[in-house]
Amino acid sequence: MTNKRLQADIEDLRSRLKTAENHVPAAKIEKRHEKGKMTARERVLKLLDDGSFHETGALMTHRCTDFGMEKKKIPGDGVITGWGTIDGRQVFIFSQDFMDFGGALGEVFAQKIVNVMDMAMAARCPLIGLNDSGGARIQEGVLSLGGYGDIFFRNTMASGFIPQISAIMGPCAGGAVYSPAITDFTFMVRKTSYMFITGPNVIKAATGEEISPEDLGGAKSHGAKSGVCHFEYKSEESCLEGIRELLSYLPRSCEERTPKIDFDPDQDPQADKLLDLIPENQKGVYDMRSLVKMISDGGVWFEVLKSFARNFITGFARVGGRSVGILGNNPMFSAGCLDINASDKAARFVRFCDCFNIPMITFVDVPGFLPGTVQEHAGIIRHGAKLLFAYSEASVPMITVIVRKAYGGAYDAMCSKHLGCDINYAWPNAEIAVMGAAGAMNIIGRKEIEAADNPEAKRAELVEEYENNFSNPYKAAELGYIDAVIEPAETRSRLINALETIAGKKIERPRKKHGNIPL
Repeated sequence: MTNKRLQADIEDLRSRLKTAENHVPAAKIEKRHEKGKMTARERVLKLLDDGSFHETGALMTHRCTDFGMEKKKIPGDGVITGWGTIDGRQVFIFSQDFMDFGGALGEVFAQKIVNVMDMAMAARCPLIGLNDSGGARIQEGVLSLGGYGDIFFRNTMASGFIPQISAIMGPCAGGAVYSPAITDFTFMVRKTSYMFITGPNVIKAATGEEISPEDLGGAKSHGAKSGVCHFEYKSEESCLEGIRELLSYLPRSCEERTPKIDFDPDQDPQADKLLDLIPENQKGVYDMRSLVKMISDGGVWFEVLKSFARNFITGFARVGGRSVGILGNNPMFSAGCLDINASDKAARFVRFCDCFNIPMITFVDVPGFLPGTVQEHAGIIRHGAKLLFAYSEASVPMITVIVRKAYGGAYDAMCSKHLGCDINYAWPNAEIAVMGAAGAMNIIGRKEIEAADNPEAKRAELVEEYENNFSNPYKAAELGYIDAVIEPAETRSRLINALETIAGKKIERPRKKHGNIPL
């Protein structure tokens, strides 16, 4: 016999859940679609595998009774939370809904996010936050501020334990910006997402400066100027696809290794092209990203912070089926020098890879740290030290390939043997020295050149002597600082073998609370 009372309760439940899912008028959703934006729920369903989403807190509502808020209750309170899978691997997610209270964060809104963060930590799974919020819910006062603090604390506790990914899908202003800033990677959509501490109107009132939201805190500004945005996309759909791609390179937590996939060991169709990559003129430019594609499985790599500090590249690839982090100088910009922004970009990426057991490959072509009063007064010493610190602290497998130049302190900073690199290779054209031959002779050969009958001929003689003795990889190889001088065409096969050889690397560090990186 059917339990009619239970059946009625089930119908009531279904009605409540349907209301929670469909409380926004269709006309309002249509206007949103016209702007190229999805709803908060559409974003979740688009990102996750079909049929995998399990929602939590769908019926939660705020408890505020001030300013008439007791008459404005919406199921879910403006944020969708739960879990699902991406490519079959479990993740936890929250998606802020700008169509409910402008996505403003209140007590219960924050509680829902905190709950899903705690679940992600307990389950050792990645956390994804889709941000689309006008900021704190003013009607709830300090409860909103406390909610932000609870989230920031958990972001920090989760840092280095589970991957945390933030996508800015609309406005993200005031204190709300700090949660994405603490997370590992931030995605933005051009022309529809913004991040700033204070908006254009406040800036105009305070300083008289007029600036658009896009120029102040859009994807392009944060991607190229501030370095806050790691990935820029033209649409929400491509942004969500980017998140899926990034996760394919990452483990679920620090307790796992990176995923390995099958690959064709005989497939190295671009090996011979490496011979033509480096210009005959040692000062000639080339794009280090081309080299990365030539050694990566299928020529594919996923670049991080593409528009920021372009004299340095960072990103993920697969080499021999293994997920690896790739770093390198890019001579296309500023000759590949290390400057403040490049040092910060590199150090942050090194620390992320080390957190999550991702082996690192570093390609070196660096003439030194960028000279100049601007760099010195802005703290190049402190910022450059971050990179030295990050590499020295890292305990994952590390391989370095010196492609052309490695001069001065930048030789040390670029994952040298002295900072704990496991295997160091150099191409036969590599120059490893304190500085270039001409610059060195201007210092140590000055008196001899001035005393010569033909100073220019003497200078050329000394430069050639210096190049023969120091500006090559063989002195470093003799000292054991380079493990092998290799032919460019061997690079990929050597890297595959090296990654396999040191895959089980384990080292013990001194017992301490934590180091004090020069922030």
